[in-house]
Amino acid sequence: MDELLRATGVCKHYVLGDTCIEVLKGVDLGVVRGEIVAVVGASGVGKSTLLHIVGGLDHPASGTVVIDDVDLFALSDTDRAKFRNRQIGFVFQFHHLLRDFTALENVMMPLMIAGISSDEARVPAQKLLRDVGLEKRLAHLPSELSGGEAQRVAVARALVTKPAIVLADEPSGNLDVARSAELHALIWELARTRQQTCIIVTHDQHLAARADRVVEIEDGRLVA
Repeated sequence: MDELLRATGVCKHYVLGDTCIEVLKGVDLGVVRGEIVAVVGASGVGKSTLLHIVGGLDHPASGTVVIDDVDLFALSDTDRAKFRNRQIGFVFQFHHLLRDFTALENVMMPLMIAGISSDEARVPAQKLLRDVGLEKRLAHLPSELSGGEAQRVAVARALVTKPAIVLADEPSGNLDVARSAELHALIWELARTRQQTCIIVTHDQHLAARADRVVEIEDGRLVA
């Protein structure tokens, strides 16, 4: 099978005063192209930490992360940021939209950062916002959107560069039950129709159960 991601021996610790807290203790994770993997576990076990390292947002104490044959931490900070912008899409618990920009402009932003003109970026951004049911909200600012709508914009933004992998960290954690169900359905529909590789950190067992594979972090390590 075509393995897209391989994390090997990933360790992470934090030092608080005289105490060293080991969060990840040699995590190994492989994800094949087109696979959706759910990561579950108790609060505070390192799920988000693992996602941030896999996405190149945080450095491991040791270990490697290879995405599409690129060793993330062998890259310079600048090159890793460029790779992250084009090849990794992020959806967080809070949407992190730029408050002074419209929904359309927020989705266009990753393409424009990559050097694509605003005219060229507008077309795929508009299409994705239509795909997530927000064709009538293109000109709205984040403050004018509901929580569920803002998360839909965040999903569109994560997908607009056609990334190799999408990383979602409790994407519905800030929504009520009804909006969570809607967002979950949307994520699955888009992921399946696009054959999008995804890693989703979640505490929602119903969401996790729909993944191709579920792995759990326990005592700093992954267990199937």
